[in-house]
Amino acid sequence: MEGKEEDVRLGANRFTERQPIGTAAQSQDDGKDYQEPPPAPLFEPDELTSWSFYRAGIAEFFATFLFLYITVLTVMGVVRSNEINGNTCKTVGIQGIAWAFGGMIFALVYCTAGISGGHINPAVTFGLFLARKLSLTRAIFYMVMQCLGAICGAGVVKGFQPKPYDRLGGGANVVSKGYTKGDGLGAEIVGTFILVYTVFSATDAKRSARDSHVPILAPLPIGFAVFLVHLATIPITGTGINPARSLGAAIIYNNEKAWDDHWVFWVGPFIGAALAALYHQVVIRAIPFKSK
Repeated sequence: MEGKEEDVRLGANRFTERQPIGTAAQSQDDGKDYQEPPPAPLFEPDELTSWSFYRAGIAEFFATFLFLYITVLTVMGVVRSNEINGNTCKTVGIQGIAWAFGGMIFALVYCTAGISGGHINPAVTFGLFLARKLSLTRAIFYMVMQCLGAICGAGVVKGFQPKPYDRLGGGANVVSKGYTKGDGLGAEIVGTFILVYTVFSATDAKRSARDSHVPILAPLPIGFAVFLVHLATIPITGTGINPARSLGAAIIYNNEKAWDDHWVFWVGPFIGAALAALYHQVVIRAIPFKSK
């Protein structure tokens, strides 16, 4: 019996804690198999002669095109049901809209992550640019392609259904009645912060190296974050958190109210993305405080 007790005692002390938690985790060399990549240069002229650069932009264009096509049709279907039946119970409702946005982001990020990074959103691109994850050249190119894709996606929907598109609002973002532009701006800032913070966390290479025993499918938490933000903010702004999505619908719908509120859906997401980049890089990763 004494021998068994000795074995138990030795066994309990033989293995240390595999993964420290809290502040202890920060003091361990838990990233020894990971080296911080150098920040992307502000300008990278060599990119302009690389096919992979243009391929990535094309991927962003088509991803945003498909994103707008599916989501605008979903929004119009819910609005149409409300128009006919006086409620959304006979269609997918707000939950269905949220699933359409979140599900499309999950699918499209999964498809394009290996080509362009799967941004599909100028706010995400802006946040990653501020964190020096990509050059200014690439960031501007991505944003332009995302906006063009969004315009084309909404344009195809209107081309198929011109009269219903105008009557049903075209999926354009506006600040809802009963809310001020300040309310809408706050909702867009917080919603985009959640999205971009999730993007940083889900794609953190150091975290992947340290937690390699934990399988992480990055598009899943990103898509789920989009879903949850839509549930919370559809009643306030219809949920933008993506300036390209808001711009594409606004241009094709071309309504005075949509244009009057449009600045909210650029300023809010860009502020939210900047705050998320700052929080992740300075607080979570503490990059400015690391010894050289």
